[in-house]
Amino acid sequence: MALLTPLFAFLYHLPQVYKWLLKPYYVASIFLAVAFLLVRKSPGICEHLPTQREDGNSCDFDWREVEILMFLSAIVMMKNRRAMFMMTCKPPIYMGPEYIKYFSDKTIDEELDRDTRVTWIVEFFANWSPECQSFASVYADLSLKYNCAGLKFGKVDVGRYGEVSKKYKVSTSPLSKQLPSLLLFQGGKELMRRPQVDKKGRAVSWSFTEENIIREFNLNELYQVSKKLSKGKAEKVAELKFPAVPEEGELEAEPNGQDVVPETKKDK
Repeated sequence: MALLTPLFAFLYHLPQVYKWLLKPYYVASIFLAVAFLLVRKSPGICEHLPTQREDGNSCDFDWREVEILMFLSAIVMMKNRRAMFMMTCKPPIYMGPEYIKYFSDKTIDEELDRDTRVTWIVEFFANWSPECQSFASVYADLSLKYNCAGLKFGKVDVGRYGEVSKKYKVSTSPLSKQLPSLLLFQGGKELMRRPQVDKKGRAVSWSFTEENIIREFNLNELYQVSKKLSKGKAEKVAELKFPAVPEEGELEAEPNGQDVVPETKKDK
């Protein structure tokens, strides 16, 4: 039974896997990865390739190629990414509709403090991060559904603005798993963030799905309150319950955690 359960789960999700793999980005990635292996092993072609092997056999991998392949394999295992896609090109950049304001290091604080009645959800991202690029379409969809006068969505590139990452304690290290990070602000003050960070500075694994974000950030109720926002009603937003933001070093990582207005896209 322990073997049948994951097998049935895989077969159930197989149509979604095929749909995901048939995107042009992944098709190109698989083609380039396989093409390298085929060219290196194809008689009539491999004989003309340069090699650093002592025996002069250009149809087999030399020490440098083996070292590179092992290094890339280790990175894939560490980051738990699907094989070989990161060895080729970046995921496709989302270019669809959105209601998101893009901040710079000079505009983020001013905008968050401009109107204390407005609640902001801000994504801290980096252009080089595949996880951030994959999350872009999900975040854009949420902005289209929930953006209103009292609830707004923003983004800031912490890969470009290093001072912002330091101020809001979002690590830009590829091994930190803090990219992307979603922070909820009201009156310029942080109310909650995902993923959370434990006392050792490590991000607690969290899945950035639309369902998780709607549930954790209480978006449905927050939207209902925020879209009716007017003078004298700001206290209703403050009454919504969010998990308290832990002090630095307070949160413990769970051992079995789950690897859990339209603006232009130009930074101002």
